[in-house]
Amino acid sequence: MIAGFGASSSFTKKNKKSSSMEPIDCSTAYQHLTDHFENLDDPRGKQGVLHPFISIVMIALLATIGGATGWEDIETYGLSHFEWLSSFLKLPFGIPSTDTYRRLFERISPTEFECSFNSWLSSLVKDLGAEVIPIDGKTLKGSYDRNQEQSALHIVSAWASEHRLFLGQVKVDDKSNEITAIPALLELLDISGCIITIDAMGTQHEIACRIHDKGADYVLALKANHPTLFTQVKQWFEIAETKKFDGIEYSYDVRVESGHHRKEKRQVWAVSIDQMGNLYKQGQWSGLKTIVKVVRTRHLWNKTTQEVMFYISSLPPDAQKIGKAIRQHWSIENQLHWVLDVTFNEDNSRIRTKNAPLNFALLKRWSINFINKETSYKRSIRQKAKRASMDEEYMLKVLKASIPLHSS
Repeated sequence: MIAGFGASSSFTKKNKKSSSMEPIDCSTAYQHLTDHFENLDDPRGKQGVLHPFISIVMIALLATIGGATGWEDIETYGLSHFEWLSSFLKLPFGIPSTDTYRRLFERISPTEFECSFNSWLSSLVKDLGAEVIPIDGKTLKGSYDRNQEQSALHIVSAWASEHRLFLGQVKVDDKSNEITAIPALLELLDISGCIITIDAMGTQHEIACRIHDKGADYVLALKANHPTLFTQVKQWFEIAETKKFDGIEYSYDVRVESGHHRKEKRQVWAVSIDQMGNLYKQGQWSGLKTIVKVVRTRHLWNKTTQEVMFYISSLPPDAQKIGKAIRQHWSIENQLHWVLDVTFNEDNSRIRTKNAPLNFALLKRWSINFINKETSYKRSIRQKAKRASMDEEYMLKVLKASIPLHSS
């Protein structure tokens, strides 16, 4: 379980700076990482095994930090850095082949691999404060197999928006959807004190109850999948605006941003449910306090567009705070899903057999965390990954940035 998103925080800029400045050697980085693989079982039999299990996993992780998008990339990385890798890894028969990586990650338990990731993440996040945590799903389009009648893998992920950290993932079963996967993901996370944001698919009574019971708040998009409540809220705001909110207590915030040849104005109204009368099945939304309306007006060079959205929230009616949480929700799209597709070419990946798609998806997301934690090199994730793949000293710096101070 991921721990530590409480209200208190001992994480400071001074600590971050001193951590990145201290040198690190290969053995220290190796020991820190392998400690988190203690409970990851080698699925291979005893006969015909040439390469040590941990060495294969470590090369795969380092290569993915360097931008590897498949098994051949991982082998190429190993061959290119053989002398350096052999200084801290056991490689009695040289670098494993492409098929060795594929066969191993097809058989590694995704649950155990996720536990290794959670162990690593827990060593970091206990020093971080409260977060806005967007939850959203992504389909790995290339993972389908027509011949095996296997549908594409769909994964629901959680993302710490402020610190740009991937927190965990759950596979959506073939005959299910995100509604069943989100509660399973919430069980993996210690979300006390956090704000959970989810799009309309996750706006469900059970999910709101689960979030509230775990000591977190929620901001959930309200759309036509709840037609009665949606229509009621929409009509209430239309009447209130006609009367210019006369006699109604509400919170309002407006933000105007310009860039990339466009100007966007975001208006947020937050109203306590006490001001709205009796809402449809109001009692089934655990902790519900506020209804929110957001109007986004975009002025482009050739046209103007407007989008109206509604949300329900367990937070008090503070338009500025809720508006910020809604804006941060899109960080999971911009800083995780977009990076996976553009930098790690995830949509075009044809890794699709057995456990390999889910395990390699975790490798990619884990790698993004490593790269985001290293902040001294002010470049894009793509450029940082390329440098890590070519520069062994910079790879060590990336690893060092993810080793907590108390472990140094």
